Amino acid sequence: MRFKRGVAVTAIALTSVLSVVGCAKDSASSDNPSGGQNNNASGCQTVDKPAAASGATSSESAASDVDASQLKVGLAFDIGGRGDASFNDSAAAGLDQAIADLGVKKENTKELTATDQESEDSKQTRLRQLAQEGHNPVISVGFAYSEATKVIAGQFPNTQFAVVDGFVEGAPKNVTFLGFAEHEGSFLVGVIAALKSESCKIGFVGGVNVPLIQKFQAGFEQGVKAVAPDAEVIARYITEAGDLTGFTDAPKGQVTAKGLIDEGADVVYHAAGASGKGVFAAAKEGGVMAIGVDSDQYNQATVAEYKDVIITSMLKRVDVAVFDYIAAVAAGDMGGLPQVFDLKVNGVGYSTSGGKIDDETKEWVESYKQQIIDGEITVADTPAAS
Repeated sequence: MRFKRGVAVTAIALTSVLSVVGCAKDSASSDNPSGGQNNNASGCQTVDKPAAASGATSSESAASDVDASQLKVGLAFDIGGRGDASFNDSAAAGLDQAIADLGVKKENTKELTATDQESEDSKQTRLRQLAQEGHNPVISVGFAYSEATKVIAGQFPNTQFAVVDGFVEGAPKNVTFLGFAEHEGSFLVGVIAALKSESCKIGFVGGVNVPLIQKFQAGFEQGVKAVAPDAEVIARYITEAGDLTGFTDAPKGQVTAKGLIDEGADVVYHAAGASGKGVFAAAKEGGVMAIGVDSDQYNQATVAEYKDVIITSMLKRVDVAVFDYIAAVAAGDMGGLPQVFDLKVNGVGYSTSGGKIDDETKEWVESYKQQIIDGEITVADTPAAS
């Protein structure tokens, strides 16, 4: 079935050769006297390109004959909703794919969107409305729905509920939590940032300072440091925990990113939802590079004016999780869903749209990717103490 992930794949065989662009651009040879590190003109040290561990990565899921035409799917978006060019749009893409490939009827779907700073009662009311109208499954997009889903799922035991990014103890059995290894995907774009940076100062903009977004920061910092141990990663958050406007305030995102650029960052990675548009604006204004998140943001129409500065995006395949969950509900078999959508099941990754990731850079990234899949590298999910 479609939601059971395939394993037929590509084994990667790479050799350790010269360091490349950015922080590594002046690395001359692999037999340098600095103990396996190379120095570029800016004084930033970079390790030699690692050889890939042997093994295979998972392919995309196989095609399916699952029939979901009888389902009425309800989707409760996080703030920003469809059109945020990031997290919510990725979830929307999963529903759109289910309509195209699984036979879900568009007229039998309903989408509702959260508002800024709303109460738990508001979240519960939204989920209750979808369940009362007969939508089954009801999919909540965002950790902020965790508690509300627990409450409403208890009131509608015959309805299947899912929460993207959520988790709460004691949830009813009709709740499925769809989690991701954001730190693993962020490690990969950290490798790219280190290879592309000229200043060896690299920025991270988080939307809201909560454990989920700290996972992005942790993996990104580790990826940068794996390639360039002496590089400096400067992290800033738009808002603190409790203020979710950090995911929807593009002007604040621009101000936050500009601050990093003013400190010398020439690559900036954001995990800030719709606020990322402001990060891209600051990058374009400052003449630096940016890294998107969740969706392949180079191809998102709502940020098209900034595509020239977007070198890659960390892909968090919320679309895959939503699609696979809908397929699982339609098939009556939840056992095919992975416990976490990680690199092994292509639940996270990186984009190459726009042609800014050359073959040499990709070899570096794929080397590290395989080592993470093989368990040779463990990626931290909390930032190192500063």
